[in-house]
Amino acid sequence: MSRIVHLAVKVDDLEQATRFYTEVFGFTEVKTGRNREHISRHMTDGHIDFTLMKYDSEDSHEAQIAGAGPRLHHWGVTVDDQEAAAEKIRQYGGEILSAKGEGALKFRAPDGTIAEVVKPGRYNEK
Repeated sequence: MSRIVHLAVKVDDLEQATRFYTEVFGFTEVKTGRNREHISRHMTDGHIDFTLMKYDSEDSHEAQIAGAGPRLHHWGVTVDDQEAAAEKIRQYGGEILSAKGEGALKFRAPDGTIAEVVKPGRYNEK
């Protein structure tokens, strides 16, 4: 069964956002790293991967796909078969955004929402 395992939020101030989510909700930091054009800080509530993303520049390709300013960037759902999911995404009007074999298959739903399908275990869900 598919389930949501990941939410990513684009932020302007990584440290302020980190303080907010740790102090207000008790989220814990898991890891921080650079990924292409941004810094990702993975946090958790104990069940879901919640990632804060700070871009180097609003002019970067990925930042422009996400849209200007802070916002929900994308969400992720587990699937057993990414290729079958990609086929269904296209069949129902979605657009594949990432290259095959990147691990997380990013797509834009017909309503414009960006999401990704991942294999179980990518975000160490419980």
